Amino acid sequence: MRDNARDRLIVGLDVTGRNEAERLIECLGDTVVWYKIGYQLALSGGLPLVGELARAGKRVFLDLKLLDISNTVEKGVESALELGASMLTIHAYPHAMRAATAAAKGSDLTLLGVTVLTSLDEADLTATGYRLTIPELVALRVSQARDVGMGGVVAAVAEAAEIRKIVGPEMAVVTPGIRPTGSAHGDQKRVATPADALNAGASHLVVGRPIVAADDPKTAATAILAEMAEAN
Repeated sequence: MRDNARDRLIVGLDVTGRNEAERLIECLGDTVVWYKIGYQLALSGGLPLVGELARAGKRVFLDLKLLDISNTVEKGVESALELGASMLTIHAYPHAMRAATAAAKGSDLTLLGVTVLTSLDEADLTATGYRLTIPELVALRVSQARDVGMGGVVAAVAEAAEIRKIVGPEMAVVTPGIRPTGSAHGDQKRVATPADALNAGASHLVVGRPIVAADDPKTAATAILAEMAEAN
């Protein structure tokens, strides 16, 4: 982990508009290899950045959490391939994951099944109508993602160790909800430090506000990389 922290840190471009995103990317420079583009930026003119970043030698995690009828998911994955994304999220429903893997077959696109959002807790699942606990639902969705041939999953650090027991060492385990030591949790309910996440078995860490909202984003990113280097 110490040798390749830069290849495991994904900075969430959780900003509105490509101008703000471009300023952040320029500020971070060579410190960051991976960027996440989600709904906020994608729906405010940021989708062309996927290809532009890829051509500049960066990698893009396109976090759109696709979920629809199978044909629509398949076409969405095909469009993501054309954009040049390296990772793409799909809500971990079996039919959606099957459609996504069919569309991405033979490509280098890593498909990630979203298990349970890190902003949710047991009360949220109950209110939504789920009868399973978070660990039970995560285990079910991870097993299904493995069985249909997904490239990895997205889950909270709290579930990472158990996920590794299910998927083994090869699949990606991408963990959002990362907060440097001493930082505020914001709206995340299940969080962890960078070192804790890596020690639990995460392959990639998604960090947004602790870097994006920092007075000096490059310094903040460098500090997080240093914390990652402390992992066992």
